Amino acid sequence: MTGPMATAFGRLGRERRAVRLYDVALAVWIAVLAGVTMYGAATTPGFLTVSNMKAIVTAAAFVGIIAVGLTVIVLSGSLFSLALGQTAAVSAMVFLYTLRVGLAVAIVLTLVLGLAIGAVQGVAVGAWGANPIIITIGAAGLIEGMAVWLSHGESIVPPASATSWERLGQPVLGLPAPVYVFLALTVVLAVVMRRTRFGSQIYLLGENRAAARAAALPITLLTVAAFGIASLYTAASGILIGATSANASLLLTGSYTYDAIAAALVGGNAVTGGRGSIARTAAGAVFIATISDMLLLRGYSTGGQILVLGIIVTVVVVLTNLRERSR
Repeated sequence: MTGPMATAFGRLGRERRAVRLYDVALAVWIAVLAGVTMYGAATTPGFLTVSNMKAIVTAAAFVGIIAVGLTVIVLSGSLFSLALGQTAAVSAMVFLYTLRVGLAVAIVLTLVLGLAIGAVQGVAVGAWGANPIIITIGAAGLIEGMAVWLSHGESIVPPASATSWERLGQPVLGLPAPVYVFLALTVVLAVVMRRTRFGSQIYLLGENRAAARAAALPITLLTVAAFGIASLYTAASGILIGATSANASLLLTGSYTYDAIAAALVGGNAVTGGRGSIARTAAGAVFIATISDMLLLRGYSTGGQILVLGIIVTVVVVLTNLRERSR
Protein backbone atom coordinates (compact mmCIF):
# COMPACT_ATOMS: atom_id res chain seq x y z
CA MET A 1 0.00 0.00 0.00
CA THR A 2 1.42 3.37 -1.04
CA GLY A 3 0.39 6.98 -1.18
CA PRO A 4 -1.81 8.94 1.24
CA MET A 5 -3.55 5.78 2.52
CA ALA A 6 -0.26 4.24 3.61
CA THR A 7 0.79 7.48 5.26
CA ALA A 8 -2.50 7.67 7.17
CA PHE A 9 -2.22 4.08 8.38
CA GLY A 10 1.40 4.65 9.37
CA ARG A 11 0.46 7.72 11.40
CA LEU A 12 -2.41 5.85 13.05
CA GLY A 13 -0.06 3.00 13.98
CA ARG A 14 2.44 5.40 15.54
CA GLU A 15 -0.31 7.13 17.55
CA ARG A 16 -1.61 3.80 18.85
CA ARG A 17 1.89 2.75 19.88
CA ALA A 18 2.38 6.09 21.64
CA VAL A 19 -0.91 5.69 23.51
CA ARG A 20 0.04 2.16 24.57
CA LEU A 21 3.46 3.40 25.69
CA TYR A 22 1.96 6.14 27.85
CA ASP A 23 -0.69 3.77 29.20
CA VAL A 24 2.06 1.38 30.28
CA ALA A 25 4.16 4.19 31.74
CA LEU A 26 1.20 5.53 33.73
CA ALA A 27 0.29 2.04 34.93
CA VAL A 28 3.88 1.46 36.06
CA TRP A 29 3.93 4.77 37.93
CA ILE A 30 0.65 3.95 39.67
CA ALA A 31 2.04 0.52 40.62
CA VAL A 32 5.18 2.16 42.03
CA LEU A 33 3.09 4.59 44.06
CA ALA A 34 0.91 1.75 45.36
CA GLY A 35 3.97 -0.29 46.31
CA VAL A 36 5.67 2.61 48.07
CA THR A 37 2.45 3.46 49.90
CA MET A 38 1.99 -0.10 51.14
CA TYR A 39 5.63 -0.27 52.22
CA GLY A 40 5.27 3.04 54.04
CA ALA A 41 2.06 1.88 55.71
CA ALA A 42 3.77 -1.24 57.00
CA THR A 43 6.89 0.55 58.26
CA THR A 44 5.49 3.82 59.64
CA PRO A 45 4.87 3.65 63.41
CA GLY A 46 1.28 4.52 64.32
CA PHE A 47 0.04 4.55 60.74
CA LEU A 48 -2.06 1.37 60.81
CA THR A 49 -4.19 2.37 63.80
CA VAL A 50 -7.90 3.06 64.01
CA SER A 51 -7.39 6.61 65.23
CA ASN A 52 -4.97 7.40 62.40
CA MET A 53 -7.31 5.92 59.79
CA LYS A 54 -10.05 8.22 61.11
CA ALA A 55 -7.66 11.15 60.85
CA ILE A 56 -6.88 10.27 57.24
CA VAL A 57 -10.51 9.95 56.12
CA THR A 58 -11.39 13.19 57.91
CA ALA A 59 -8.59 15.08 56.16
CA ALA A 60 -9.61 13.45 52.87
CA ALA A 61 -13.19 14.59 53.45
CA PHE A 62 -12.30 18.26 53.94
CA VAL A 63 -10.01 18.36 50.90
CA GLY A 64 -12.14 15.94 48.89
CA ILE A 65 -15.30 18.05 49.05
CA ILE A 66 -13.34 21.01 47.67
CA ALA A 67 -11.60 18.84 45.07
CA VAL A 68 -14.72 17.19 43.63
CA GLY A 69 -16.30 20.62 43.21
CA LEU A 70 -13.12 21.86 41.55
CA THR A 71 -13.30 18.93 39.13
CA VAL A 72 -16.25 20.55 37.36
CA ILE A 73 -14.01 23.52 36.52
CA VAL A 74 -11.26 21.19 35.32
CA LEU A 75 -13.64 19.17 33.13
CA SER A 76 -15.05 22.37 31.62
CA GLY A 77 -11.61 23.32 30.32
CA SER A 78 -11.17 26.35 32.59
CA LEU A 79 -8.09 24.98 34.35
CA PHE A 80 -8.37 25.69 38.11
CA SER A 81 -9.47 28.12 40.76
CA LEU A 82 -6.70 29.44 42.99
CA ALA A 83 -9.15 31.04 45.43
CA LEU A 84 -10.38 27.83 47.04
CA GLY A 85 -8.42 28.06 50.28
CA GLN A 86 -9.52 31.64 50.89
CA THR A 87 -13.12 30.76 50.03
CA ALA A 88 -13.09 27.86 52.50
CA ALA A 89 -11.59 30.03 55.24
CA VAL A 90 -14.05 32.88 54.73
CA SER A 91 -16.93 30.40 54.60
CA ALA A 92 -15.86 28.97 57.96
CA MET A 93 -15.65 32.48 59.40
CA VAL A 94 -19.06 33.52 58.07
CA PHE A 95 -20.65 30.29 59.27
CA LEU A 96 -19.38 30.64 62.84
CA TYR A 97 -20.29 34.32 62.99
CA THR A 98 -23.83 33.90 61.64
CA LEU A 99 -24.62 31.10 64.09
CA ARG A 100 -26.04 33.97 66.15
CA VAL A 101 -29.15 33.82 63.98
CA GLY A 102 -29.49 30.04 63.99
CA LEU A 103 -27.80 26.96 62.51
CA ALA A 104 -30.03 26.61 59.44
CA VAL A 105 -29.74 30.29 58.54
CA ALA A 106 -25.96 30.19 59.02
CA ILE A 107 -25.62 27.21 56.68
CA VAL A 108 -27.83 28.76 53.99
CA LEU A 109 -26.10 32.16 54.16
CA THR A 110 -22.66 30.56 53.94
CA LEU A 111 -23.60 28.39 50.97
CA VAL A 112 -25.18 31.34 49.15
CA LEU A 113 -22.05 33.41 49.75
CA GLY A 114 -19.87 30.61 48.43
CA LEU A 115 -22.05 30.22 45.34
CA ALA A 116 -21.91 33.97 44.69
CA ILE A 117 -18.11 34.10 45.02
CA GLY A 118 -17.73 31.37 42.42
CA ALA A 119 -20.40 32.74 40.10
CA VAL A 120 -18.70 36.14 39.90
CA GLN A 121 -15.43 34.49 38.89
CA GLY A 122 -17.33 32.37 36.36
CA VAL A 123 -18.83 35.46 34.76
CA ALA A 124 -15.38 36.99 34.34
CA VAL A 125 -14.00 33.82 32.76
CA GLY A 126 -17.04 32.82 30.69
CA ALA A 127 -18.48 36.13 29.55
CA TRP A 128 -15.32 38.21 29.32
CA GLY A 129 -12.90 35.49 28.27
CA ALA A 130 -10.55 36.34 31.13
CA ASN A 131 -7.73 33.97 32.08
CA PRO A 132 -9.05 31.79 34.95
CA ILE A 133 -5.67 31.73 36.72
CA ILE A 134 -5.40 35.52 36.75
CA ILE A 135 -9.03 35.99 37.77
CA THR A 136 -8.89 33.50 40.63
CA ILE A 137 -5.57 34.89 41.93
CA GLY A 138 -7.21 38.31 42.02
CA ALA A 139 -10.29 36.87 43.69
CA ALA A 140 -8.13 35.17 46.32
CA GLY A 141 -6.45 38.47 47.17
CA LEU A 142 -9.78 40.32 47.29
CA ILE A 143 -11.39 37.67 49.52
CA GLU A 144 -8.42 37.65 51.87
CA GLY A 145 -8.31 41.43 52.10
CA MET A 146 -12.02 41.71 52.82
CA ALA A 147 -11.81 38.98 55.46
CA VAL A 148 -8.93 40.69 57.27
CA TRP A 149 -10.71 44.03 57.13
CA LEU A 150 -14.01 42.72 58.47
CA SER A 151 -12.51 40.47 61.16
CA HIS A 152 -9.68 42.87 62.09
CA GLY A 153 -7.31 39.93 61.70
CA GLU A 154 -8.85 38.04 64.61
CA SER A 155 -10.14 34.47 64.71
CA ILE A 156 -13.90 33.98 64.65
CA VAL A 157 -15.43 31.73 67.29
CA PRO A 158 -19.03 30.57 67.65
CA PRO A 159 -21.26 32.44 70.11
CA ALA A 160 -21.49 30.90 73.56
CA SER A 161 -25.27 30.70 73.27
CA ALA A 162 -25.16 28.47 70.19
CA THR A 163 -24.48 24.75 70.58
CA SER A 164 -26.43 23.08 67.76
CA TRP A 165 -23.49 23.45 65.36
CA GLU A 166 -21.43 20.97 67.39
CA ARG A 167 -23.24 17.99 65.86
CA LEU A 168 -21.63 18.78 62.49
CA GLY A 169 -18.23 17.82 63.81
CA GLN A 170 -19.24 14.85 65.96
CA PRO A 171 -18.74 11.18 65.01
CA VAL A 172 -21.60 9.18 63.55
CA LEU A 173 -21.31 5.39 63.85
CA GLY A 174 -17.63 5.77 64.65
CA LEU A 175 -16.75 8.05 61.74
CA PRO A 176 -16.66 11.87 61.70
CA ALA A 177 -19.74 13.49 60.15
CA PRO A 178 -17.67 15.22 57.38
CA VAL A 179 -16.84 11.79 55.94
CA TYR A 180 -20.52 11.07 55.29
CA VAL A 181 -21.01 14.53 53.80
CA PHE A 182 -18.03 13.92 51.51
CA LEU A 183 -19.45 10.60 50.31
CA ALA A 184 -22.93 12.05 49.76
CA LEU A 185 -21.75 15.13 47.88
CA THR A 186 -19.40 13.02 45.75
CA VAL A 187 -22.18 10.62 44.73
CA VAL A 188 -24.57 13.48 43.94
CA LEU A 189 -22.10 15.33 41.75
CA ALA A 190 -20.93 12.12 40.05
CA VAL A 191 -24.52 11.34 39.06
CA VAL A 192 -25.06 14.90 37.84
CA MET A 193 -21.94 14.82 35.69
CA ARG A 194 -22.65 11.40 34.17
CA ARG A 195 -26.44 11.30 33.95
CA THR A 196 -27.59 14.81 33.12
CA ARG A 197 -27.52 17.10 30.13
CA PHE A 198 -25.54 19.62 32.15
CA GLY A 199 -22.79 17.08 32.77
CA SER A 200 -22.61 16.13 29.08
CA GLN A 201 -22.35 19.78 28.11
CA ILE A 202 -19.52 20.37 30.59
CA TYR A 203 -17.58 17.44 29.11
CA LEU A 204 -18.14 18.69 25.56
CA LEU A 205 -17.13 22.22 26.53
CA GLY A 206 -13.87 20.95 27.99
CA GLU A 207 -13.08 18.55 25.19
CA ASN A 208 -13.79 20.86 22.26
CA ARG A 209 -14.78 24.45 22.94
CA ALA A 210 -15.17 25.20 19.23
CA ALA A 211 -17.60 22.30 18.84
CA ALA A 212 -19.48 23.45 21.94
CA ARG A 213 -19.78 26.93 20.45
CA ALA A 214 -20.92 25.49 17.10
CA ALA A 215 -23.54 23.43 18.93
CA ALA A 216 -24.85 26.68 20.45
CA LEU A 217 -24.16 25.56 24.02
CA PRO A 218 -24.53 28.31 26.65
CA ILE A 219 -20.79 28.59 27.28
CA THR A 220 -21.02 31.54 29.65
CA LEU A 221 -23.77 29.92 31.72
CA LEU A 222 -21.88 26.61 31.87
CA THR A 223 -18.71 28.37 33.00
CA VAL A 224 -20.60 30.30 35.68
CA ALA A 225 -22.20 27.05 36.84
CA ALA A 226 -18.83 25.26 36.97
CA PHE A 227 -17.24 27.94 39.12
CA GLY A 228 -20.41 28.27 41.19
CA ILE A 229 -20.49 24.54 41.98
CA ALA A 230 -16.80 24.52 42.87
CA SER A 231 -17.23 27.45 45.23
CA LEU A 232 -20.45 26.02 46.67
CA TYR A 233 -18.69 22.77 47.54
CA THR A 234 -15.80 24.75 48.99
CA ALA A 235 -18.23 26.67 51.20
CA ALA A 236 -19.70 23.35 52.38
CA SER A 237 -16.22 22.19 53.32
CA GLY A 238 -15.63 25.51 55.10
CA ILE A 239 -18.74 24.95 57.20
CA LEU A 240 -17.49 21.53 58.27
CA ILE A 241 -13.98 22.83 58.93
CA GLY A 242 -15.37 25.63 61.10
CA ALA A 243 -17.68 23.28 62.99
CA THR A 244 -14.85 20.82 63.63
CA SER A 245 -12.27 23.43 64.65
CA ALA A 246 -14.69 25.70 66.58
CA ASN A 247 -12.73 28.70 65.31
CA ALA A 248 -11.88 30.17 61.94
CA SER A 249 -9.24 32.42 60.44
CA LEU A 250 -7.46 32.79 57.12
CA LEU A 251 -4.74 30.45 58.39
CA LEU A 252 -7.21 27.64 59.01
CA THR A 253 -7.27 26.15 55.52
CA GLY A 254 -3.51 26.28 54.86
CA SER A 255 -2.64 24.38 51.68
CA TYR A 256 -6.20 23.33 50.81
CA THR A 257 -6.05 24.97 47.37
CA TYR A 258 -2.91 23.07 46.43
CA ASP A 259 -4.17 19.80 47.95
CA ALA A 260 -7.49 20.03 46.08
CA ILE A 261 -5.76 20.68 42.76
CA ALA A 262 -3.34 17.84 43.49
CA ALA A 263 -6.25 15.49 44.21
CA ALA A 264 -7.92 16.35 40.91
CA LEU A 265 -4.71 15.87 38.95
CA VAL A 266 -3.55 12.70 40.71
CA GLY A 267 -7.01 11.33 39.98
CA GLY A 268 -6.08 11.45 36.30
CA ASN A 269 -8.33 14.29 35.16
CA ALA A 270 -6.97 15.95 32.02
CA VAL A 271 -5.73 19.48 32.68
CA THR A 272 -7.09 20.58 29.32
CA GLY A 273 -10.59 19.42 30.25
CA GLY A 274 -13.12 17.00 28.82
CA ARG A 275 -11.71 13.81 30.34
CA GLY A 276 -11.91 12.58 33.91
CA SER A 277 -14.49 11.92 36.58
CA ILE A 278 -15.65 12.89 40.05
CA ALA A 279 -14.84 9.42 41.37
CA ARG A 280 -11.23 9.75 40.22
CA THR A 281 -10.87 13.00 42.14
CA ALA A 282 -12.39 11.46 45.28
CA ALA A 283 -9.84 8.65 45.07
CA GLY A 284 -7.10 11.22 44.51
CA ALA A 285 -8.16 13.09 47.65
CA VAL A 286 -7.90 9.93 49.74
CA PHE A 287 -4.47 9.21 48.24
CA ILE A 288 -3.21 12.75 48.93
CA ALA A 289 -4.46 12.58 52.53
CA THR A 290 -2.81 9.18 53.00
CA ILE A 291 0.57 10.30 51.66
CA SER A 292 0.47 13.55 53.65
CA ASP A 293 -0.35 11.68 56.86
CA MET A 294 2.40 9.12 56.25
CA LEU A 295 5.02 11.79 55.58
CA LEU A 296 3.95 13.67 58.70
CA LEU A 297 4.29 10.57 60.87
CA ARG A 298 7.71 9.86 59.38
CA GLY A 299 8.91 13.30 60.45
CA TYR A 300 8.99 15.09 57.10
CA SER A 301 8.87 18.87 57.26
CA THR A 302 6.15 20.85 55.50
CA GLY A 303 8.60 21.61 52.71
CA GLY A 304 9.46 17.93 52.34
CA GLN A 305 5.80 16.97 52.16
CA ILE A 306 5.14 19.56 49.46
CA LEU A 307 8.20 18.36 47.51
CA VAL A 308 7.07 14.72 47.53
CA LEU A 309 3.51 15.59 46.55
CA GLY A 310 4.83 17.92 43.85
CA ILE A 311 6.87 15.12 42.29
CA ILE A 312 3.90 12.74 42.34
CA VAL A 313 1.54 15.29 40.82
CA THR A 314 4.04 16.38 38.15
CA VAL A 315 4.72 12.87 36.90
CA VAL A 316 1.01 11.96 36.81
CA VAL A 317 0.10 15.19 34.98
CA VAL A 318 2.85 14.76 32.39
CA LEU A 319 2.00 11.12 31.66
CA THR A 320 -1.76 11.75 31.60
CA ASN A 321 -1.52 14.67 29.20
CA LEU A 322 0.99 12.98 26.90
CA ARG A 323 -1.44 10.08 26.66
CA GLU A 324 -4.37 12.40 25.94
CA ARG A 325 -2.41 14.25 23.24
CA SER A 326 -1.52 10.95 21.56
CA ARG A 327 -5.18 10.06 21.45
